[in-house]
Order: sequence, then C-alpha cells, then structure tokens
Amino acid sequence: MNAPPLYALQYDAIVRGALAEDLGRAGDVTSDAIVPAESLAVARVICRAGGRVAGLEAALHAFRVLAHDADIRVQAADGSDVGPGARLAEVRGPTRALLSAERTALNLLGRLCGIATATRDIVRRLEGLRAHVACTRKTTPGLRALEKYAVRVGGGASHRFGLDDAILIKDNHRAIAGGVTEAIARARAHAGHLVKIECEVDSLDELDEALRAGVDVVLLDNMSLGDLREAVRRAHGRALLEASGGITPETVKAVAETGVDVVSLGWLTHSAPALDVSLEIG
Repeated sequence: MNAPPLYALQYDAIVRGALAEDLGRAGDVTSDAIVPAESLAVARVICRAGGRVAGLEAALHAFRVLAHDADIRVQAADGSDVGPGARLAEVRGPTRALLSAERTALNLLGRLCGIATATRDIVRRLEGLRAHVACTRKTTPGLRALEKYAVRVGGGASHRFGLDDAILIKDNHRAIAGGVTEAIARARAHAGHLVKIECEVDSLDELDEALRAGVDVVLLDNMSLGDLREAVRRAHGRALLEASGGITPETVKAVAETGVDVVSLGWLTHSAPALDVSLEIG
C-alpha cells in the first residue's frame, strides 16, 4: 500500500457532518421507536463483492462517534484484497447507535473501497509500462483527502492535492497571459524554488513552446494517440509528460503505451463504482 494510515483528524469532521446530515433534527426515529434503549448487538461489516479495502477506520469512526464505548474489531486492513463475503470488521455496542451509524459508515466505506479497487485494476493493466496512474482534483467536495487516500491505497498517485502544492497553467491562464511562454515566465517569477511548474498544452506546437520555456511538466490535454507518441519523441526526456482528458479504464492502456510518464484520470474519483458493502446484525 502506497499510503500511510489517515489520522482521525483528517476524517473526524467529515464523519460527524455526515452523521448530523442523516440524523437531522429528530434523530433516528425508526430505531428509537422499535429498538429498546438498553438493547445491545453485534454487527458485522461485510464485503459482498470482491475488492480492495480502503477507508475502513474512517467508516468505523461513525460507530465510535455515536457509541464511544463500542468494541470494534478490525478484521481486514486497508490495502488488502478481499473476496465476496469477507468480514471486514465486527462492532459490539448499543443497537440504536449501530443502526443510526450504519448508512454513514457504509456510504464512506463503499465509496472509498470502490475507488481503491478501480485504481488497483487500472494499475494492474499498466504493469510493465512506464506510465504511473494519477487522480485529479475532480473529487467529491469535502471528501478530497479520503478519495485521494483511496487512490493511493489502490496503488495510484495524486496529480496535485489542491491549488497550493504545484503550479498548473491551464488554457484560461495561457489566454490571460497571452501565450504559453509568457504564462510560464510569470509562473517562474512567482514560484518558490521547491514548486514545480506544469503547463497544459492542446497541440504539438504548444508543446514545443513549453519545452523551449523550460517547464518541468507538460500536461498533454485530450491529444490523439498519434500526437501523444509524437510528443514523447519531441520531448525526449526534457520534461515529464502527463496525458489527461477523458481517459477511461477502456482507453488507459493505449494511452500509456504511447510512452508518457503519467496518465491522470478524473474518472477514478468521479465515476468509479462503489463497492457493495453491508452491515449484518445478529
């Protein structure tokens, strides 16, 4: 697994916000009406479909928030691959709390396991090729830290986390600056010595201009496979080349085979299907 464990500080507010959204103004009126207040239960978190586990501690935090004394036993670590029917964790505690936290926990877990599984599968498709798999900033608002963590658990990397950790000159920046060369010059004058500068280009002519300007990374946006191969030939190692734009699991291998260094997919965090997980009490 490429990702160190998350700190509780990174997901506590997310989990509490999701619980507050679900509980609303009156709480879990169904469980309060049907389940005796003193009732205790054992719940098992089950993975119904095979996949890669990610975000389990964040998901289980929902039970801890509503039942501080819950006994939680984790049975599958993040980064592990499990088959259908695998038991991921067992939770013992007040029945009402377990039922009230169920949907928040499963929503987070299914989402993050789905992203990690999709990333794992794409990374496996590219075994033997030089290209690395990266996600983008096309994440669910408020869930970026968790979704990018899931990508890393799946074996991928992050394009950039936010607007503040790298300079990426996009088409609107180029238009405002008056072109590729001027945009890169302005970026270099502003950036600190540790900040990488990447420039998005739409054509081979813009690639040549970015290379002459000495950019660190070039983002090849929505280029054909032929243009990507030609871009690799022209760059000849002078800059890192990242292919991006509309890449899917079906097209990613052909893109990687052109020889680019990085293939970035917004698909990983905006379209990867959730993994089917469930909570069984009894």
